[in-house]
Amino acid sequence: MKKSTVGKRRGLWLLGLWSCGLVHATELVYTPINPSFGGNPLNGTWLLNNAQAQNDYDDPDLNNRTTVAGTSALERFTSQLQSRLLGQLLDNISTGNTGSLSTDAFIVNVVDDSGALTISVTDRATGEVSEIQVNGITTTP
Repeated sequence: MKKSTVGKRRGLWLLGLWSCGLVHATELVYTPINPSFGGNPLNGTWLLNNAQAQNDYDDPDLNNRTTVAGTSALERFTSQLQSRLLGQLLDNISTGNTGSLSTDAFIVNVVDDSGALTISVTDRATGEVSEIQVNGITTTP
């Protein structure tokens, strides 16, 4: 019984030596998948879609942002009109004209004192006043 065990071990050992000559090893080459780390840029969309599919987080502020974005046509018109009037007020500074603009949200006063421009913005909700002063403005009459 001892001879058969030794013979099996010797046979396995010879089989192992013979198979070592047949095995060829190559170096391992790492190929990144993520395009941020040098991978194929075409994988970016696939990775993003997989990440979004696994994301189960619901943003609690999403409803607040969508209601703000859904403005009516009248609100958009009012906003554009205010922007236009404010732009016109600031354009009139170059001709030496000063003035003010009052809206529901703020009051803007523009004063040109011999090249020293002062723009005062008052927030109607809080009463906070911000002043912007610029020196060296030359006006053409």
